[in-house]
Amino acid sequence: MRRPPPPCGHNEAVNQPRPEPLPVLRAVDHGTAKLMPDVDRDRAWLLTIGGAPQSYVDLDDPTHLEFEYARRLAHAVDCAAPEGEPLDVVHLGGGALTLPRRLAVTRPGSRQDVVEADRGLIALVAEHLPLPAGCGITVHGADARAWLEAAPARSADVLIADVFGGSRVPAHLTSLAYARAAERVLRPDGVYVANLADGAPFGFLRSQLATFAAVFEHLALIAEPGVLRGRRFGNAVLVASHREIDTARLARRAAADAFPARVEHGASLARFTGDARAVRDEDAVASPEPPDGAFGIG
Repeated sequence: MRRPPPPCGHNEAVNQPRPEPLPVLRAVDHGTAKLMPDVDRDRAWLLTIGGAPQSYVDLDDPTHLEFEYARRLAHAVDCAAPEGEPLDVVHLGGGALTLPRRLAVTRPGSRQDVVEADRGLIALVAEHLPLPAGCGITVHGADARAWLEAAPARSADVLIADVFGGSRVPAHLTSLAYARAAERVLRPDGVYVANLADGAPFGFLRSQLATFAAVFEHLALIAEPGVLRGRRFGNAVLVASHREIDTARLARRAAADAFPARVEHGASLARFTGDARAVRDEDAVASPEPPDGAFGIG
């Protein structure tokens, strides 16, 4: 028997469950990228490259930061200027554009340049996780250091470096010449923020502290106590500036996270750095390979 038509104004599709989003797998310039939907949050996605987690984005709530290191980068930016004040920001490393999306919401009117070397990844993100119109974010397909060296001097309030080739910070983004290029692009009271990764005995992390201490007057480091004590490999966020860093405010924010972190600065940070020396281009090496499972999923 033929079914009668539905009553006028009734849309059967409304009562149908929404189709589950499917993972997206694609070869990009620097490996295999995978976008995986979060079953617990609508329109939220995890980006991995070569199996290593890179970004997490909630398209319905761009202020949501799933990864602790991303929260610590955001804390440093939040403490760089009064709440809501627009900023000129350079992001070295794009991923799925998590922090640029957040800043576009929390600091409307900001001008943001994102530099990502993987053009295949740029295309993937633009297709599946598009930016809202008029958000003030411009994405550049370029090498981070080359773009930085060609950028106008004194053009940024904040420079965020979150560049990983796979799971390692590339060597050419660890040297004194690179630090000076970053300093040149920042305004006199600008703030440099970088996501780094290391484990005991911290040869890489100490060398980065020595390198940036040779260029900037003030430094701070945000990391979990267990990482700083050498108990495990993990992320550490470096903050550098010519103006004094509000470490008390930064420490309050870091301590309030689900996984509390500590802020080291001043004499304690100098002791941690020890006799490490600034890195020259000819001596630069990538950050160490993380041990198996250090940044695994689930």
